[in-house]
Amino acid sequence: MTSLLDPPAPVAEVESAVDDRRAQARETLGISGDTDSPPLRPFLKEYGLGYYPIVALGLLGVVDQFQGEAFTILVPDMSRALALSLSAITAVRTVAFMASVFAPLPMAALAQTRGRRAILCIATGIAWSLVTLSTGFVSGVLTLLLVLVLDGLSSGSVATLHTPLLVDSYPPQARARVLAGYNAIKTVGLVGSPLLVGVLAGPLGLTWRGVFLVLGVISTAVSLTAIFLKDPGPGTFDTDKLRQLERAAVAPGTSIDELPTDADLTFWEILRRVLLVPTIRRMATGSLVLGILLVPFGTYLSAFLDVRWELDAGERGFFFAGTAVSSVLCLLVFASFAERRFRADPAWVTRFAGYGLIAAVACFAVAALVPTFWLMCAGFALGQGVLTVAGTGLTLVLLAVVEARFRPHVSAIVGMFTASGAILGVLFLGGLDRRFGLSVAIAALMIPAVVAGLLVASAAKLVNRDIDTMIDVVLESEDVRILHESGGRLPMLATKGIDFSYGQLQVLFDVDFTVDEGEMVALLGTNGAGKSTLLKVISGLGLPSAGTVRFRGQDITYLDPPRRVPLGITQIPGGRAVFGPLTVSENLRTFGYTLGRDRKRIDSLIDDCFEAFPRLHERRDSSAATLSGGEQQMLGLSRALMLKPRLLLIDELSLGLAPIIVGQLLDMVRRINAEGSAVVLVEQSVNIALSLVDHAYFMEKGQMRFDGPSAELLERGDLLRAVFLDGADQAGGTPT
Repeated sequence: MTSLLDPPAPVAEVESAVDDRRAQARETLGISGDTDSPPLRPFLKEYGLGYYPIVALGLLGVVDQFQGEAFTILVPDMSRALALSLSAITAVRTVAFMASVFAPLPMAALAQTRGRRAILCIATGIAWSLVTLSTGFVSGVLTLLLVLVLDGLSSGSVATLHTPLLVDSYPPQARARVLAGYNAIKTVGLVGSPLLVGVLAGPLGLTWRGVFLVLGVISTAVSLTAIFLKDPGPGTFDTDKLRQLERAAVAPGTSIDELPTDADLTFWEILRRVLLVPTIRRMATGSLVLGILLVPFGTYLSAFLDVRWELDAGERGFFFAGTAVSSVLCLLVFASFAERRFRADPAWVTRFAGYGLIAAVACFAVAALVPTFWLMCAGFALGQGVLTVAGTGLTLVLLAVVEARFRPHVSAIVGMFTASGAILGVLFLGGLDRRFGLSVAIAALMIPAVVAGLLVASAAKLVNRDIDTMIDVVLESEDVRILHESGGRLPMLATKGIDFSYGQLQVLFDVDFTVDEGEMVALLGTNGAGKSTLLKVISGLGLPSAGTVRFRGQDITYLDPPRRVPLGITQIPGGRAVFGPLTVSENLRTFGYTLGRDRKRIDSLIDDCFEAFPRLHERRDSSAATLSGGEQQMLGLSRALMLKPRLLLIDELSLGLAPIIVGQLLDMVRRINAEGSAVVLVEQSVNIALSLVDHAYFMEKGQMRFDGPSAELLERGDLLRAVFLDGADQAGGTPT
């Protein structure tokens, strides 16, 4: 992407500039193409950073695991004490996972407000500590369900809050090692938690109730060590650096904070935006499939150790501690290696994460079937280590393909998909132990893991393109701010590089389209060329898979349609411009309510519409569905008369109408344009369109084939012939 400030240049020069700017931006993001990685300690010292965020968040992650680890180890004891079957406990855990499904979303919404993530981390840590303490007082299935649901609501937010905050606290060149360190501390918790449970339940002789009480007290104390956490704000070391890089290149000496940023997206707009990133969609689907094995695996494994190898609670605790040691060792080895590989090629890390998931569960399957105890322990230990490493790589890639402000939402989406998969796993895999035995049940879980691993690995071909897309959007946004600041002229509407698909069918390909203030342009092309689809993208009825839509310099690509109307964008869709069951007057009043509830003002605007279209006044009490095609178009145009938009999008104004009606409508379009509204006219009739405008665009097969004066388009017989032939095919005669 070249800068908006750059003068026109030959294609080869433009492509070279795009590559150079992306290379500089990727270097800023820690993706340099080489395998060099600076030593961590002096690198952090250079930035004035320490290890406190890693340690504090890691310890919060440790105590978050107390409840789950203790529950997994003590399931047999709790089952006997509470007289609950294994299936009943699995069902209760499923409901708790449902709480985990919903927990990330409100947490991401809260984290969307700058500066609150650290406070939320501390608050949720204290919350799940109290839940762990309360577990020691459960007396039956209902109280057990309550504490597990509360635990799911609080601890389900860990991924949403911890990893985005940690990533924003350190430069990109250290993030793989930072994430590995954080996960290593959490994994030490996986070692310490089972050991602690084993000691409390074994040598100290505490019941399962006593174990939860002690763990709750310890968890509360540890959570308080995080009270000095601070939120540096999203993008301090990456997105903001990209903006500074661009500003230094094209407008040195100016400040990044001199102008407001683009419009803030709402929570749901961000979720839709994130799910349009191909890498996120692919990995979220993989997480959904991977989640299928989570709850059954944890439940089956503890029961497997109890039934197959006759390990008591203390021995099971030592077993889980032993397998977790492998994870710590793997993370220590993986950290620097992953940093180097990510710098060289993020796609490699993506493939590694996908195939690592498959390898990990293959180890679990083999371990469940071997007849030797120590081979079984080694298999589960190796699998756990590989799984932890793969998860770290997955997180590193996921948070690299989106802007910093979207990272909590990405984490929430992936967590939600994973928990949803866990619910499916319980529904479809919950009875495997009874039908085939615990060993076979654990081995069977490899099937969803293979599918999940292949899905994640397949995202490798998408990662680099998505990173470049994110870079282009950030740099373009900064270019617009600089241009606005310098007093440069911006088009009122500018779409750049728009791609759009209906499912798997792509219909728009790299479409650029601009409209100036007060301009009237024609958008021509054959049926199926993508004209109406482009209007949908501009009005917000369709969201592009790539590219940007800017209105008066502001990025509105992902704004909901109702938020675009107050900005001054109105669309009159072809054949669907009115509310059929309502009368003409009711339609007009409905249009007027967009401006507010001032009845006098609305009544005055309705009178203006009746004056412009006397026929509508005659039919004011008639249902809109009973109007003729021309009358419906008059009613649709009345919306523009009332709203007085800055930009009016008209789709197929003259289709199927008599010439005398078309003439009246065209006069009104000219009037609307003369009053200051820019107009985009999509027309099948070349003669009608070019009689109105001086500037025309021509689309064919989803691509923009012409952009220039109308007179020049009339000389392009190669393009217009396609329109004439298409019109002849439809009309069965000579087209207009």
